[in-house]
Amino acid sequence: QVQLVESGGGLVQPGGSLRLSCAASGSIFSITAMGWYRQAPGKQRESVARITSGGSTNYADSVKGRFTISRDNAKNTVYLQMNSLKSKDTAVYYCNAAAVNGDYWGQGTQVTVSS
Repeated sequence: QVQLVESGGGLVQPGGSLRLSCAASGSIFSITAMGWYRQAPGKQRESVARITSGGSTNYADSVKGRFTISRDNAKNTVYLQMNSLKSKDTAVYYCNAAAVNGDYWGQGTQVTVSS
């Protein structure tokens, strides 16, 4: 089992920045990749960014150049640095861990971009 706890969401003005954190605990040795997803009202959940255990990253086209995913192995934590935020980035952001025995999800954190 893997437990994920997210933090760092909130309200920010367009053009602002936020950093999300996702702390993993439990069977972290089984994790092969971690990522961030988001779900806006009335829309399907979509992948935002992903980082593998080897350090490879990939991003949704809509966030390339604005968002950066990183990790601190010592803290078992993955971060999502979000810059130049736009209103269309408003969503609930979920942390995901892909493990050998399945996917795990955090509880979600709200990000609202509004003036």
